[in-house]
Amino acid sequence: MEGKNVFWFLENIDLSGIFCPNKFATQETNFGHKTFKKGEFIYIPKDESDMLFYITSGRVKIGSYGDGDKEILKAVISQGEVFGELALVGEEKRRDFAQALEPTTLCSMSKSEMKGLLKDRNDLQAFLLKIMGSRVLEMEKRLESLVFKDSKSRVIEFLLDLADKKGKRIGYETLIKPFFTHQEIANLTATSRQTVTTVLNDLRGQNLVTFNRKRLLIRDLDKLRAELKHSGTQK
Repeated sequence: MEGKNVFWFLENIDLSGIFCPNKFATQETNFGHKTFKKGEFIYIPKDESDMLFYITSGRVKIGSYGDGDKEILKAVISQGEVFGELALVGEEKRRDFAQALEPTTLCSMSKSEMKGLLKDRNDLQAFLLKIMGSRVLEMEKRLESLVFKDSKSRVIEFLLDLADKKGKRIGYETLIKPFFTHQEIANLTATSRQTVTTVLNDLRGQNLVTFNRKRLLIRDLDKLRAELKHSGTQK
């Protein structure tokens, strides 16, 4: 199960080899390799959109700002994933921000270098199409969830989706590590931090999940899916 449906993943492509060909070089000579501190921005809105990034370690959140500079969280991505790909499709200035959620190491490539590779790499073209298509589908799914489902259903659906994309099966249980903060889940599901805490505590009380700041353990995926259906009928 682990990594089965991550949207930025495509089998048989060595992304590390593409983005980090000199990963063992010193930082002075390997300009495409950089480490960011927790909370440090990789880019912000209106920065030049001229680079693509590959995460070799750590986690990055992608978002934008709404009215009153309210943060709109769009995605949280981790090791082995790529972001900044809109540079290839006409984005001249960044519309979103990218911020390290923990100490994070990235390899980067300019859009001109990537365009050069794309001329001869059909597999790389397919990979980038997968990124863009999956992001569109993910946004559509979140919009439908916001319109048609209540807060509890959105939180449970988020947990199931996370288990499908990044969960590791351990017997009948599913481990997700690292986990998200309650505020991050709230931002991604258009709910409140209090609602997320209430839902998680309710699920823990039913012995469907256990969790702490670092990881979530789903005790039985089928029972959690059944709880989602039950929640939907109670809307």
